[in-house]
Amino acid sequence: MTKRLLDPMQFAHRANISAEDAIPEKQEFPPAKSQLCTMMVPGSQDEHLSQSGPAGRGTRQQYGSNAPLSQHPGAPQHLSFNGNISPVNASPHLQPQEFTETDYLLPDKLYGRSRLSASTRSGDARGAGAPAETVCSMVLQILVPFLLSGLGTVSAGMLLDIVQNWDVFQDVTELFILVPAVLGMKGNLEMTLASRLSTAVNAGKMGPAREKWMLIVGNLALKQLQATVLGLLASLMATVLGWMAEGKMPFNHIMLLCSTSVSTAFMASLLQGIIMVGVIFGSKWLGINPDNVATPMAASFGDLITLALLACFSQWFYSFIEMYVYVLYLVDLLLLCLIPVWVIIASKHSASLILLRTGWEPIITAMVISSIGGLILDMTVSDPNLAGIIVFAPVINGIGGNLVSIQSSRISTSLHLNFPSREVPEDRQGCYNPCRTFFGTGANHRSAQVLLLLVLPGQLVFIHTIHLMKGGHTLPSPLFTVAFLSASLIQVSSLLCIADCMVHLLWRRGKDPDSYSIPYLTALGDLLGTALLALSFLMLWCVGDSGSVQV
Repeated sequence: MTKRLLDPMQFAHRANISAEDAIPEKQEFPPAKSQLCTMMVPGSQDEHLSQSGPAGRGTRQQYGSNAPLSQHPGAPQHLSFNGNISPVNASPHLQPQEFTETDYLLPDKLYGRSRLSASTRSGDARGAGAPAETVCSMVLQILVPFLLSGLGTVSAGMLLDIVQNWDVFQDVTELFILVPAVLGMKGNLEMTLASRLSTAVNAGKMGPAREKWMLIVGNLALKQLQATVLGLLASLMATVLGWMAEGKMPFNHIMLLCSTSVSTAFMASLLQGIIMVGVIFGSKWLGINPDNVATPMAASFGDLITLALLACFSQWFYSFIEMYVYVLYLVDLLLLCLIPVWVIIASKHSASLILLRTGWEPIITAMVISSIGGLILDMTVSDPNLAGIIVFAPVINGIGGNLVSIQSSRISTSLHLNFPSREVPEDRQGCYNPCRTFFGTGANHRSAQVLLLLVLPGQLVFIHTIHLMKGGHTLPSPLFTVAFLSASLIQVSSLLCIADCMVHLLWRRGKDPDSYSIPYLTALGDLLGTALLALSFLMLWCVGDSGSVQV
C-alpha cells in the first residue's frame, strides 16, 4: 500500500514555517505557541483532523486512541513538532456540547479538553488559578469576616428589637413578613454576585481591563434589575400572606409595603454591590482567596444596612400615607421605569446576558421560601410568650447563611477550575452520603469541618454580645444557651450537607452553582433558623425558663 506525503510547500504553509525547514520527515521543528503541525499518513484516503484546542464555546472535540501503533500499521498517525508520531482514532468525530452559563467562567485550559482525560482528575485537585492555602490560613481568612458578619447580624437584631415598637411596625405588622425576604436578598443577590466574581478571579477572567469592567458593570446592572423585581414580588408575597393570616389588607398598607420593599432593595443592592467589588479586588491584591472573604463580607453589614433602610423608608412613607399618598406611587413608578435601562446594560455582556435569561428561578423561589420564614416570625412576634425571639432571629439566620455560602462558593470554584460542565468527581457520581461532607482529606472536606467547628464558639460570642449590648445586667441562661447552640448546630450541619449535594447536582445538570445554589441555601437557612429558633423558645416557655439570668 502506497503512502502519500504532503507537498513540502503545502506542509510549510500549514505550519507557518519556511519551505527549507519542511523537507525531511525526521527534521526537528521548534515548538510554537498555540500551533500544532499535523501530517496525516492514511492507508487509503485522506483524513482531516482538527487541532486539539479551543473549539469555541459550547463545542468540544474528543479524540480516541484504541491501540498501539504497531497494531494498526495503516491507521492515521499524528506528527507533532517534537518529531514523535502517535496514533489517533481513524474516525475522529465532533461531540457537540450544550452551551451553558458555566462555560464563560471555565479556565481556558478546559475548553476543548478531552472528557476522558478530564474524568481522571481528582475531585480535590487544586486549580492553577486558585490560591494555595493551608488549614491555618483558611481558618484565619474565614475567622475575621465571620466575626465581622456576626457582629453585623447582632447589630441588626438589636436594631430590629428597637424598631418593632415604632408606629409603622405596630400598625402595619406585615412588615415583619417582609423582613426575612428583604434581608434574604443579600443571599439572593450580594452573595451570588460575590461568588460569581470570586470564581471569575480564581479562573483568571479578570485580566484585561475592558473585559473586567464589562463583567463588573454587567453584573451590577443585572443585580439592580433583580433587586427591583424581587422587592416588588416580596411586597406582593407579604401582602398575600398577611391577608391570609388576618383576613384583611387595606390598600394603603399594600402601597406602603410595595414602596418600602422596592426602595430598600434598590438602595441596599446598589451600596452593597459597590462594596462587594472593592472587597473582591482588595482580596486579590492582598493574595487572599476571595471565596473565604467575599461572601461573609457581603453579609457583614448587609443585614444592618438593609434593615436600617427598611425601617427608615417605612417610617418615612408612613408619614405620607394619609395626605401625600401620591409620593408612594411616584417612587414605585420611578424605580420601575429604570428596569429597561438595567436590561440594556446587563445584555451588553455575555455572562450577565445568560443570567438575565436563566437566573430568575432560584432567586424568586428563594424569596418565596424566605417569606414563609417571615410569616413564622410575624406569628411569633405577636405572641407575648415568645418575647425576645426577634433579637436572635437575624443572628441565627445570618450566621447559617454566611457559613454555607462560603462552602458553596469554594466547591463551585473547585468545579470550575478542575472539571468541564456536567462532569463531577468520581466520589460524587453515586448515591449521596451525608457523612462524606465532613469526613475526608480534601480541601472541601477540611473547609466543611472548619465551618462547623466555628458555629459553637462563634454563637457563644454573639449571644453574650447581645446581652452586653442590652446593658450587661443579664446573662443567657444555661438552658437557653444549650437550646440556641443546638438549633444553630442542626441548622448549619444540615445546610452544609445540602450544599455539598446541591452544588454537585447543579454542576452535573449544566447549571452555574454560583448563581443557583446560594439563593436556595440562604433561603433554606432563613426558614430552618426561624423555625428552629421558634421551637427553642417554645420549649423554654414550656419549662418556664425566661432565657436570661441576673448577674
